[in-house]
Amino acid sequence: MSPRTARTVPAARLTVRDVTVRFAGLTALDAVSFTVEPGSVHALIGPNGAGKSTCFNVLSGVYRAASGSAEYAGHDLTRLPPHRITALGVARTFQNIVLTEGSVADNLMLGRHRLTRAGFTSAALRLPAAVREQRRHRERAAEIAGFLGLEAYFDQPVGPLPYGVKKRVEIARALCTEPRLLLLDEPVAGMNPTERLAMAATVAAIRDSLGISVLLVEHDMGMVMRLADAVTVLDFGRRIADGSPQAVQQDPDVVRAYLGQEEPA
Repeated sequence: MSPRTARTVPAARLTVRDVTVRFAGLTALDAVSFTVEPGSVHALIGPNGAGKSTCFNVLSGVYRAASGSAEYAGHDLTRLPPHRITALGVARTFQNIVLTEGSVADNLMLGRHRLTRAGFTSAALRLPAAVREQRRHRERAAEIAGFLGLEAYFDQPVGPLPYGVKKRVEIARALCTEPRLLLLDEPVAGMNPTERLAMAATVAAIRDSLGISVLLVEHDMGMVMRLADAVTVLDFGRRIADGSPQAVQQDPDVVRAYLGQEEPA
């Protein structure tokens, strides 16, 4: 699928305000605030244990916040279960690849499930309306697979595929939910340099061609600085910097968090 045939999805602003998460007395997120502007790539970075995954789990409904809010499309995500958040147009991938057995097409069709109107009985009996709907969803899944460069793998079993291809399958499945906000958890982790460059181009295309907002957790600082429109830095559950990639890169608190030393004079 070329960008010209991709469906443009209207984005909305995500406003995270003073989100706090505690586990058995441990504060994993401490009044964290940031804003993801519509149609932007916003990077959430920080050392291991900074609270990035916890933040993703709050935004996707896996964890409940002790206080604070995350307003998106007129709703507070911190008060909604995962299926309601998905229905609002929020999709995510995971640091460790999560795919089912079967083909690439089978995995992508799982992403179309929430958009399916035919009931179980109609689908099981293969009634004409259900068959037509299934065909439309498969065509859309194939379109998204083409956009991610997966057309050659569409009917292949996902198990034997290379690691980098599986990463793309997971992103394609997320896109099959027709999101307006995509949460990408370390999309280039474990990839070689060539795969990393290709994935960075893919994320840029998701923003530029599909108009989807992207919240990105990533340790590859080169990719973050090239790709992100804005960056929020967490350390020990607290926000220590927020702004443009250039400003954040020069922030003394960020230098200390990553290097354990003062910024050179």
